[in-house]
Amino acid sequence: MSIRTRRRTVRQGLRRDRGSYALETAVLAPVTISLLLLMIAFGRVTDADGAVDSAARAAARAASLERDAGTAQSAARAAADRSLQGEGITCTTSSVDIDTAGYALDLGVDATVTATIACTADLSDIGLPGLPGAKTLTASWSSPIDTYRGRG
Repeated sequence: MSIRTRRRTVRQGLRRDRGSYALETAVLAPVTISLLLLMIAFGRVTDADGAVDSAARAAARAASLERDAGTAQSAARAAADRSLQGEGITCTTSSVDIDTAGYALDLGVDATVTATIACTADLSDIGLPGLPGAKTLTASWSSPIDTYRGRG
């Protein structure tokens, strides 16, 4: 086979492949973009989940340091709000529930304060079809009340 024949065969093969790169790009670009958006969504949900857990921990700890149930409730709510704002998490809706039943127990009895936080993270700005517009994340944490500290 001569060099001319080989060149002609190569040129004909290249002509048959013309446009295949454009087709591959047209098929793979949306898939790649969708995977990237899905990774962003999972990252945001994971980040928000950690922030909600941290806020529940901070709220329970702040409530356990107070001497009465009313002050514990307000301290826990403030600590949860500060923690979520510090993490940069904005919840479309959130609820902070503080169980302060331990303050009604007598001195010398082990007691705890439990903080439960629910936060709805907004995912609608990602714009991936099939992805829910929001996800509700919930975390709960308990902290012991000092056994021999006066309770109101």
